[in-house]
Amino acid sequence: MPNSTKLMRDQSAALETDCMIPIVVGAHPRAEHTDRPIAYRLRELMNLWLANHAEHLPDPLTPIVVTDVWYLNDAALRERPSVSVGGPNVNAFTAYLADKLPSAFTIDDVLTVQMDLAMSDVLAACWGTGSPDTLRAVDAFCERYLDQFMDAAVNEV
Repeated sequence: MPNSTKLMRDQSAALETDCMIPIVVGAHPRAEHTDRPIAYRLRELMNLWLANHAEHLPDPLTPIVVTDVWYLNDAALRERPSVSVGGPNVNAFTAYLADKLPSAFTIDDVLTVQMDLAMSDVLAACWGTGSPDTLRAVDAFCERYLDQFMDAAVNEV
């Protein structure tokens, strides 16, 4: 077996669902083009948070960018702390959360960060009216709520 194939199998074997923090983007072409890069930026900020708190973490966690199709069809993944990136018109998970999570931060007709600040469900949705506003929503989430979200995610393990 070529080394690259073995490496890919080793990496996928190391990703256990119970250690994941899904960052969910739509499987829509626009979401793939605009929201996925924003989700990767969020993943890097989560990884930085995890690295800065590594000595206090009971188990390793892995933020992973996935599509709404995979996420919504995987019962184990749906039980994990998760963040949805992108609007309800291109992300089925955001559409699902739209009437289930309160708005934590909103700029009317521009962007929304939805999450239960009591963290009874460790879920969030970040979206805007377009790609720049979705990026602003993710930035607002990171500035205002990332510490709280990640603390809750760590404590759920």
